[in-house]
Amino acid sequence: MDLTQLLAFSMQNEASDLHLAAGNPAIIRVHGQIKRVKGDPLSSDDIRGMLYSVMTDDQRAEYEKDLELDFAIAFGDKARFRVNAYTSRNGVCAVFRTIPTEVPTMAELGLPPIMRRFAELEKGIILITGPTGSGKSTTLASMVNHINQTMAKHIMTIEDPVEFFHASQKSLVNHREVGADTHSFKRALKSALREDPDVILVGEMRDYETISLALTAAETGHLVFGTLHASSAAKTIDRVLDVFPGEDKAMARAMLSGSLQGVAAQNLLRKVNGGRVGAFEILVGTNAVRNLIRENQVAQIYSMIQTGARYGMITMEDAVRDLLESGEISQDESRRVLIKTTDEAAESSDDSGEYVAASLGGGRRNPQPAGDRGEDGRGGDTGNGGGYSF
Repeated sequence: MDLTQLLAFSMQNEASDLHLAAGNPAIIRVHGQIKRVKGDPLSSDDIRGMLYSVMTDDQRAEYEKDLELDFAIAFGDKARFRVNAYTSRNGVCAVFRTIPTEVPTMAELGLPPIMRRFAELEKGIILITGPTGSGKSTTLASMVNHINQTMAKHIMTIEDPVEFFHASQKSLVNHREVGADTHSFKRALKSALREDPDVILVGEMRDYETISLALTAAETGHLVFGTLHASSAAKTIDRVLDVFPGEDKAMARAMLSGSLQGVAAQNLLRKVNGGRVGAFEILVGTNAVRNLIRENQVAQIYSMIQTGARYGMITMEDAVRDLLESGEISQDESRRVLIKTTDEAAESSDDSGEYVAASLGGGRRNPQPAGDRGEDGRGGDTGNGGGYSF
């Protein structure tokens, strides 16, 4: 198969990723599972030829110099692919991540109702977190799409590379790609403050300068969306504050407490009938949460999430339990996630006796009934429905 055939095969099988590795046949990831494509092993030269057929001359030169490269390609009008080309001991390798051209709606993704409120805010910072491949980009794209379709705003996205393209509808949407349209996230963010944006999307908040500028933008009246690699809402706060040097941490806590609107930490879980479904832990920037951040009491945030259902907050544990009770996921799949989240929650809780041991499957004793979590929780009919079926 040539690259075009491999990409078409990936789409036909609803694969999230296509792996090309020297010495191996092509491999796809479908609903989180690795599957080998029938065919001969690919040589390093085979993969190099495939990559060079979709790279520009500048991209080829950069790859030869740095031995790795991020870029994106279009596959007709059906899909885009985020590409990472890299070099291993065996030779040239690449991963193609599928990006649908049609942006799913928040309803199709089964996002919690509070996410719509986040998207309709005038200012502040919203952080979407989770492990690699958990659907963060898709969640953000659906929120930007909602703004674009319903409000007259100027939306500026800064990404590396640009993944979802949004044609301007009610809003004006400008995409900037690091490397092609700007030299860095830092320079693009500084420039954005002079470009009259209402909404700024930062593809990934990686370092001190980017996070500091994003907080400044949120403080000065912009709505800022950003992504981080963190496993829970509380750890997201730690991650943001940890990038600041010791002498600046008090200032950072003040900036974050003054601008935080919400955090959504997400995981993708395998559904019983195939496909994947999102589970979301939600932290809302209430006055109480902001006070905890300001006073350096981040360890108490998990307890605040547990008791904040009336504001739309929910723990990952309760979100996963809802999916289990609705029959969308299996007991084994729920246990896999709950073991992780229970261990993390216990680290943040002063009352370790409240938790069942992770070895027994995790979870809280006497959890709050799903139906009592309020209109913005995960009770009622607004379950974490399908939509993440890649």
